[in-house]
Amino acid sequence: MTELASSVAPPNPALSERLKFYGIWIAVALLLLVLPKIFGSGGALTTFSLIGISIIFSLSYNILLGQTGLLSFGHAVYYGLGGFLVIHAINIIGANKLPIPLPVVPLVGGLTGLFFAALLGWVSTQRSGTAFAMISLGVAELIASSALILRTFFGGEAGISANRTKLFRLFDWSFGPQIQIYYLVAAWTLLAIIAMYALTRTPLGRMCNAVRDNPERVQFVGYDPHVIRYLAFCFAGFFAGVAGALAAINFEIANSAYLGAVQSGTVLFSTYIGGVGYFIGPIVGAIFVTALSLSLSDLTSVWQLYFGLFFIAVVTFAPGGITGLLMMHRPLLRGGTLGKVLPSYLIALIPTLALVAGLILAIESIVHHTVNPGDDPNIKAFGMSFNASSPITWIIALFLIVGGFVVARETWRRLARAWDDALTVAHERGYHA
Repeated sequence: MTELASSVAPPNPALSERLKFYGIWIAVALLLLVLPKIFGSGGALTTFSLIGISIIFSLSYNILLGQTGLLSFGHAVYYGLGGFLVIHAINIIGANKLPIPLPVVPLVGGLTGLFFAALLGWVSTQRSGTAFAMISLGVAELIASSALILRTFFGGEAGISANRTKLFRLFDWSFGPQIQIYYLVAAWTLLAIIAMYALTRTPLGRMCNAVRDNPERVQFVGYDPHVIRYLAFCFAGFFAGVAGALAAINFEIANSAYLGAVQSGTVLFSTYIGGVGYFIGPIVGAIFVTALSLSLSDLTSVWQLYFGLFFIAVVTFAPGGITGLLMMHRPLLRGGTLGKVLPSYLIALIPTLALVAGLILAIESIVHHTVNPGDDPNIKAFGMSFNASSPITWIIALFLIVGGFVVARETWRRLARAWDDALTVAHERGYHA
């Protein structure tokens, strides 16, 4: 009976489920179309373009980390090489007046990422875990250092620039205005999301999950974990190359920063903060990290420090990422018990914000005295003006940190008890995570 049951194909999804599935994709496409109508400023369009590029890059990284369990410290290699090849391709196409429109040029970046992933991946994916992470780091440092040595191809520190408007026009679009670039990035983002989601539903995508969870069992049933890791690595390189190509088209330049450790670290942060356990996690992380980095850079000069502290907080207290936190509330929402924990959230929010305000005061004051000791102590950060040398500032910071921590600790304990009670009721009503 067991063999018979396992040989029977699963039932087709109900019509309502199929309509819901396709409705989500249609809604996303419509949202991408109307966003410029709602937020039409140049800054907003640029931000949306950066978010789209980050989404593709983060999802490509999640093929390695989330689906196959490969922690890479050098994913920017394929992003950067894709960007450089696209810049050279734009210059060649423009100089020879080839009838190739700009919307198909990102394929050059994708094929470049695929080529180098296929070239470097066979050795890199021989091992997983720490060995793979160290190999990826070594390859990344090798390529990044080569970018400053091979000046003919990489252009040295200045990089290589191009003019995207010189290419063959499609529908009389020059792709000079930012709104046209936005629609180009949006179209490629939607196509890449659909393609990578489809990949997760294939047998290869399922075997990637199996290799992540139990490679010995995969080998026992007749599959080679190395080959599966290699194929996943190639797919990740292709989509990373597409993201790098779109970034190069957006900025009309490619430089050594595309290949650096900062780029690899940013995509790691985006993917993990969003949640590697869910397909939508890297999308959430890309949106959040891009918006956070752009906003923090306007609020403080040491925004990278806050970014790192936030990442540490996510790893420590929410290893499932933002999406994991949201999905934890799903049984409460469906069971009608979410309202029982919302008051506890609001109560815990007040001392938590006080603790954060105290940390900001302390960090900004310390940074001023260590980095700019001779400057005017009257500084402004996060919209607050204060004297970094005043004892009152230090007293307020200490009071907020200590008092906020003590009160927040108690309120979060009460929140945990309220959460357990609400979850128990939701389970009794038949709603589980």
